[in-house]
Amino acid sequence: MTDFTPMRSSRRWLDDHRLLVWQAVIITAVLALSAGLALVSSLTLAAVIFAVPFLLAGVAFLQQRPAIGLVLLIAGSLIFPLELIYEIGLTAIIVLGLTALWLFDMIVVKRKVTLLKSPAIPPLLAFLGVTILAFLNGQIPWYPVDPAPMDGQVGAILILLVVISAFLLAAHQIKDVIWLKWMVFLFLGLGTIFIAASLVPQLRSIVIRFLPPQVSSGSMFWTWMITLAFSQAVFNKKLSNPVRAGLGLIVLTILYVALVPARAWISGWLPPLISLFVIMWIGLPRQAIYATLVGGAALLTQVQNLLDNLIYVGDNSYSEVTRLEAWRIIAQIVKVNPILGVGPANYSYYTPLFPILGWYVQFNSHNNYVDIVAQTGILGLICIIWFIWAITKVALRVRKMVPEGGFEQAYVYGMIGGIVATFAAGMLGDWFLPYVYNATIRSLRTSIIPWLFMGGLLALEQILSNHKAMRGPADTRLS
Repeated sequence: MTDFTPMRSSRRWLDDHRLLVWQAVIITAVLALSAGLALVSSLTLAAVIFAVPFLLAGVAFLQQRPAIGLVLLIAGSLIFPLELIYEIGLTAIIVLGLTALWLFDMIVVKRKVTLLKSPAIPPLLAFLGVTILAFLNGQIPWYPVDPAPMDGQVGAILILLVVISAFLLAAHQIKDVIWLKWMVFLFLGLGTIFIAASLVPQLRSIVIRFLPPQVSSGSMFWTWMITLAFSQAVFNKKLSNPVRAGLGLIVLTILYVALVPARAWISGWLPPLISLFVIMWIGLPRQAIYATLVGGAALLTQVQNLLDNLIYVGDNSYSEVTRLEAWRIIAQIVKVNPILGVGPANYSYYTPLFPILGWYVQFNSHNNYVDIVAQTGILGLICIIWFIWAITKVALRVRKMVPEGGFEQAYVYGMIGGIVATFAAGMLGDWFLPYVYNATIRSLRTSIIPWLFMGGLLALEQILSNHKAMRGPADTRLS
């Protein structure tokens, strides 16, 4: 009979010294990385040696307080312009690093992999699986030209992996409402500084030079600034009146900029207006009726004026024609495999085979849903529609759980409006899931925002459920 005593002793020692083993693995990995980077230059070696203690301290700190990583993610994405690795982008690096720590903690330290039992998680995992199948399927030579380079195909998968990871990180690592508050008000605070500096001529050049350009050009930044500022100003009655007035001023300022000097950019004002409309109907139905009647009357009486000054301004007329033609051509491309599409990023390299308005050129759809169908087919579209339905269902369910007049209610109302606006914005561009050859992976700086806050919605549901379980069935709401 074989003696397994040494094996049992080793396993018992590992169980008793998990943290020590975890630290040893991290240190070894960092040293190995340092040795590899040292081959590049002596300057790199010096920088790595200097950074190692801070890196180890940061890793240990985030392992104990993982939610801080999400706060740092928002701050880094909005105000730190350097990409570190240009081909990947700072936001993707931070998300992947936080995800690696989370997985390591589950697999090695806790030795238990668990996911929330939420209807919003399976569709995203299915979407990732479909995308991988589409990638394999995309290696088939569907057309007599080369598909996208491998780095482009992998980059498209990486973008999806990053947004899903951000969603899961927020859902699983936020254990207290205080972290949601930090995320929301840090985002609003940094966004306010960015907007204020942009409006002051003396500071505008500084903003352009030192802050990430993807922030001002990202529809999700403006959409979620208005969404969160409006919902907190109107429904969070625990805020002081000056703070609520300040948030209202933010909303009015953004609306003015979007509808007057920047009115040609439809993605800058239509999604925020959609969000406001939905939030009002959810939280202020009586006022929403009046606003709808007044807005409807103005629309009917001034329809041509509105079209001329908001819709058909700038190059929007030409953009409308070219986009519709692009969608028609991409539909032709996908006919060869409508179930899984032609693979991540590949359709851009097939478009020169089909002339658009007489030109044989590469072009993009500027539409999230067309991109999804082109890359992952009908199955991919089903997955994203499934997710939209599931996350909306979660939001409406959590709406019934939150206490009135506080941060939580304002957050949920904002989430409902933000979800509708985010996925409506997908019709105007690749805003919630950047296309690797259009917005690029670096636009994750703003595209990551809705995914973080949607993940926070799942975390809030879990927090409220835990409070309910602790307090008993007699009290279903937090005080």
